[in-house]
Amino acid sequence: MALLNILHFPDPKLRTVAKPVTVFDDILKQLVADMFETMYEAPGIGLAATQVDRHIRLLVMDVSDKGDNPRCLINPEIVDSQGEEEMDEGCLSIPGFYETVKRANHIRVRAQNTDGEFFEFEAEGLESVCIQHEMDHLEGKLFVDYISSLKRNRIRSKLLKLKKQKMSA
Repeated sequence: MALLNILHFPDPKLRTVAKPVTVFDDILKQLVADMFETMYEAPGIGLAATQVDRHIRLLVMDVSDKGDNPRCLINPEIVDSQGEEEMDEGCLSIPGFYETVKRANHIRVRAQNTDGEFFEFEAEGLESVCIQHEMDHLEGKLFVDYISSLKRNRIRSKLLKLKKQKMSA
């Protein structure tokens, strides 16, 4: 396994719309394993392939307290959603920043596993929010798109300043 580089906002590659996965092979399984390793190391609860500069419809997540419930969703789609919930969200591509975002509280998801087999399940609360957040990445959307342009520009400026400081150090 290998740790992957996580893209950081405002990298324009984060705005790429992911393409469906059509080949389910050992290369895909290795990418999934590397994404889990990267997510746990970061540490985070979700990671979309877009964030590691792979523009395919794939996400990994684990919202359990002990990090013992890994889930891989390939070509995920929300087939039903209900309710509304506001929750503070953070993102591995926007480190150190958190904002309140409104999302559906309860969703039904259809996806494929690493063998290409379809499955469906229901999610609510944090799991529901995490799935929606990661699926946004697959559409080239970030949680900062839900906040005011003033806040978004402030975050962009701070992250660019930090990047310059790291490069000159």
